[in-house]
Amino acid sequence: MRPPPPIGLLAELTHRCPLRCPYCSNPVDLARRSAELDTDTWRRVFREAADLGILHVHLSGGEPTARADIVELTRAATEAGLYTNLITSGVGLKQDRLEALATAGLDHLQLSVQDVLETEADRVAGRRGAHAENRSVAGWTVAAGLPLTINAVIHRGNIGRIEAIIDEAVALGARRIEIAHAQYYGWGLLNRAALLPEREETLLARTVVERAQARLEGAIVIDYVAPDQFARHPKPCMSGWGRRFIVVTPTGRALPCHAAESIPSLEFWTVRDRSLGDIWERSPAFAAFRGTEWMREPCASCPRKEVDFGGCRCQAHALTGDASNTDPACIWSPGRDAIRSAPPAHRRKQVVYRKYGQARQSPVNRR
Repeated sequence: MRPPPPIGLLAELTHRCPLRCPYCSNPVDLARRSAELDTDTWRRVFREAADLGILHVHLSGGEPTARADIVELTRAATEAGLYTNLITSGVGLKQDRLEALATAGLDHLQLSVQDVLETEADRVAGRRGAHAENRSVAGWTVAAGLPLTINAVIHRGNIGRIEAIIDEAVALGARRIEIAHAQYYGWGLLNRAALLPEREETLLARTVVERAQARLEGAIVIDYVAPDQFARHPKPCMSGWGRRFIVVTPTGRALPCHAAESIPSLEFWTVRDRSLGDIWERSPAFAAFRGTEWMREPCASCPRKEVDFGGCRCQAHALTGDASNTDPACIWSPGRDAIRSAPPAHRRKQVVYRKYGQARQSPVNRR
């Protein structure tokens, strides 16, 4: 059966980034600049995305503004008829370039922040001055008339300052903020022992968010992504594998989710060789866990199987060794214990910061 068209494209334009966040969603094996898709290929991908029925494109990375052609790419996506959303740390982005992006048709900007404390934000980012730079970009974004969303990744080091992060987002003029606990695969899995908060902290965090949602209703939209480690049921990752989203990596691989390359058994097709529509409909990687026929027990007979679609395939692989297993975030998963205790290789007491070629370690500060 032909799958329904997707609605979103995550365009990972580059893995280059001036920051070294230890929970980075990029793979541990980062793509080099020389391997990145060129401008014309991305133009074609955007046209094919629109023809396929995709409505919006998220221009992401790494740091997408590290691409010299980011304005040109934004214009190409706009001309293809896509709603454009730039996901950026703001670091290195100058005001005149932001204004050029707005002129090129940028519809929305998502700004990643690390903390409200400047020293802590810069430490997590691995760059002095990062905190000040992204606050400047927030101001320029609002001044340019662009909608602003703040993204805040929550972990052991900043979980006690969620309310302050939300209040700062309001002060910056954001219309929306996403409070999202770190996801533990790739760099996050590597650093899980250093980043994962205690259960009591996560319970309190939910309460803090719910109170803020009530207090600030009408002023800002607050979305909350809870940690899997203390959940009863898994999240419907990407709204189900191969159901609504396509990710294209800097090198052109098309993925059902941004961490799918961590599953070695999958065969990924590339937009260098095939059209986006062909990949969506026929790629072995997209077909592997699409729908429910692939499921084993307890997922196969579960009444929630078309609610959460078995959860995260990448997390199942990372923690149980088999992507076909039930996500350990589920209370009925035979591998449930794996979600609470990291494998020995990932029980690190020091943070390993993202960096090309080598790892830089630093102790975790708790305040």
